[in-house]
Amino acid sequence: MNKLTLSIAGSILLSSLSFGALLSEGQSVPKNEAVSDKMNVLLILIDDLGWQDVSYMGSEYYETPNIDTLASQGMTFTHAYAASSVCSPTRASIMTGKYPARLHLTDWISGHPAPAGFDIEAPDWTKYLDTTETTLGDVFQSAGYKTASIGKWHLGSEPYFPEHNGFDVNIGGNHYGRPDSYWWPYTRGENDTNPVPDLPGGEEGEYLTDRLTTEAITFMEENRYRPFFLYFPYYAVHTPIEGKEDLKQKYQAKDGWRGQDDAEYAAMIETVDTNVGRLMQALEDLDLADNTIVVFFSDNGGLNRVTNMPDLRGAKGQEYEGGIREPLIMKVPDITTPGSNSEVPVISNDFLPTLASLAGIDIGDLADEIDGLDITPLLTQSGTPDRDTLYWHYPHWHSLGGHFFGRIRKGDWVLIEYFDGRDTELYNLANDPREQNNLADTEPAKRDELLNDLATWRTEVGAQMPVPR
Repeated sequence: MNKLTLSIAGSILLSSLSFGALLSEGQSVPKNEAVSDKMNVLLILIDDLGWQDVSYMGSEYYETPNIDTLASQGMTFTHAYAASSVCSPTRASIMTGKYPARLHLTDWISGHPAPAGFDIEAPDWTKYLDTTETTLGDVFQSAGYKTASIGKWHLGSEPYFPEHNGFDVNIGGNHYGRPDSYWWPYTRGENDTNPVPDLPGGEEGEYLTDRLTTEAITFMEENRYRPFFLYFPYYAVHTPIEGKEDLKQKYQAKDGWRGQDDAEYAAMIETVDTNVGRLMQALEDLDLADNTIVVFFSDNGGLNRVTNMPDLRGAKGQEYEGGIREPLIMKVPDITTPGSNSEVPVISNDFLPTLASLAGIDIGDLADEIDGLDITPLLTQSGTPDRDTLYWHYPHWHSLGGHFFGRIRKGDWVLIEYFDGRDTELYNLANDPREQNNLADTEPAKRDELLNDLATWRTEVGAQMPVPR
């Protein structure tokens, strides 16, 4: 599909173009003059942050007071899902509103082959986000917004970088999924290639999470008088696990909680939290808090060697709830009730139609081509989306344990189908949130119903299946 020409509700495009002309002529904008009253968007994406890696979700080890404050100011979602248990597919779903299976972008880029002993292997899948896809960046850019991607991209090498996918500004984003180090110059030795581009001017002692936040605040300052869309995917808390020494010592002196006891990982989380606080304070200082939508989310479950989701089964790269259920906060001025919560399942595909709707942007025929739904009725507590089923598709092998599976959630029922001959699993989350009691043999009618639904969906989206070795 070619990039769409999107119709714009109201006068977003006109007002933004007028403002752009003003900037191009070098004229200053009086501080108290309201150039645009459109909603800005700040979408914060944390890498590998687990469902219970924040204190508002119950952790008694990790300390996240700023994220907790944000949660108290907006709506939290108890059953929010990433479209994949690994990063690149989820990021693609956020950008396009489509399931990774539809995009054929179903593994982290570049993935890795299954070891010897398997009779099947991954299909010839797509290792980039095709520039013909309409992205969140395209949607907001077409509406006259200044768009920026600051931080981790990991959706393909050139020519598939953010600047070719609807973003005016790309700072720190390329085809790498992690830095060599979180400390400037973000490398481990003289011969390493710096995997974090476009961050000139660093100095000894600079920490990547802090630096990216400074870049994000600068972008907001420079665009405070025009509508902006800021996609802010931190590299943290992905490996390498490198926390600040003073924070590490703080957590070393603290008792662990239900399998959460890695002091250096906790230090990384607290640094993310501090920087979320910096972002929120910047919005206040710039008088933008009342017209900026803030979203806080993670791309997949926490890494099982450094954290634990005690109330869920599984972790990053795995097929269970702990690999795909994420902390989600949405703060929408004049829309969300402070401290509200929704237990209705939502998924990362929903961001594109929802954010466009909240900003007053009509996405036209694109709404019929994507898989996500506008969840504004949940935010306003006026209704629920017309959907009871979510899907996952992972025709790959992963070193963390999840491989060759499909998954469906329909109501409270979850079914996992394995493509390598393992037995099908069926769980009821209402009674068994940790997915311990496999009901596939005792509930054959429900098992067969969900197997059929999953197969039908795969056909509808053109999902690729593993191939014989």
